[in-house]
Amino acid sequence: MTRIAELVTANSAGHMHGYNYAYLDELTKKEIRRGLLKAVAIPGHQVPFGSREMPIARGWGTGGLQITLSLIGSGDVVKIIDQGTDAGVNALNIKRLITRTTGLETTEDTAEATVIQTRHRIPEERLHKHQILVLQVPLPEPLRLVEPSEAKTRQLHADQDYTKAWVYLYEDIVRNGQLTHAAGYPVLVDERYVMATSPVPRWDVPRFHQADCLFLFGAGREKRIYAVPPRTDVRPLDFADYPFDVERFPQGCAICGSTTTFLDEHPAADGVARTYTCSDTAACEKRVAGGVLDPWPSFSNSRSRE
Repeated sequence: MTRIAELVTANSAGHMHGYNYAYLDELTKKEIRRGLLKAVAIPGHQVPFGSREMPIARGWGTGGLQITLSLIGSGDVVKIIDQGTDAGVNALNIKRLITRTTGLETTEDTAEATVIQTRHRIPEERLHKHQILVLQVPLPEPLRLVEPSEAKTRQLHADQDYTKAWVYLYEDIVRNGQLTHAAGYPVLVDERYVMATSPVPRWDVPRFHQADCLFLFGAGREKRIYAVPPRTDVRPLDFADYPFDVERFPQGCAICGSTTTFLDEHPAADGVARTYTCSDTAACEKRVAGGVLDPWPSFSNSRSRE
């Protein structure tokens, strides 16, 4: 939080001439930082901001990128992830923009990064108090599936009326016999706001609860910012007899053998057999190389369905 409150005065040496440091003009950065301060002060609350045109298409991380560019300064080390990998096209393009307009170093090692921008995943290595995780969000409104009117969703948040969200989850159980809501599972933040977790899998949702790092969410197309500060209660919506659970995999990673990480499924050539590999490729490579990883606490569901 102190980090956001400080005006970043970075050394402009090393970045591309013809562009302001970190691409955005200083007034835009100031506006975004002020929005972030409000978002941190009211966890889970969506704060509107004047999303700018960026050199990438809306829907491909413009909100997260604007947050990252507003925060980074000299001495920062940046990591960019696209669905768990550092080598995705979107990740490489964003990394290239940041490098050319700041001259900052980038890394694939989660432990070395001070600012991490991600799409659809939280790193498998545990994040600590000196780190900021910026999540790209396509749809920040958790009630949009049950209420299409923006004015009405604002009123529902103000009244703390989340009946429709509970009914949606109940209907999921009626249709499927269990909670099957996958990416972007809704959570209750600090016992006040229901929040969209971005399209991260259910596997990552428990990591928001009482984490040491700061989570920042940016939706450029929808022009919304929200945050989860360190040591904040974040509880997934569920029922006593149908508790929240994470994904389960029938086998470990085919590369590193891990059974405690989120895995991607790959069909074999015959179209029948399946193999699984770690979604977080950097953590997988580090494990294979014999490196030491600091993992997140394993999820354990204390409530069993009767």
